[in-house]
Amino acid sequence: MKTQNYNPSPWEKTFARIIADLKDSIQNQLSEAKIVEVQAELEADNPSVRFNLEDNDGDSHEIVVRVIERID
Repeated sequence: MKTQNYNPSPWEKTFARIIADLKDSIQNQLSEAKIVEVQAELEADNPSVRFNLEDNDGDSHEIVVRVIERID
């Protein structure tokens, strides 16, 4: 079956959700920061997952993972 909709595609949404769900696994590997919040934007053209972090000095950081499926 050919994909009909790429904006966002079902695969983009699924991968973004999976990445957001991996918050605890990611946290276990972050020794110098704490994940404060995770925001998944699953309905955007290219879904994204934003991780808001706080490092050991109390500084805030934001990491954004954008999921893009390239057309076949």
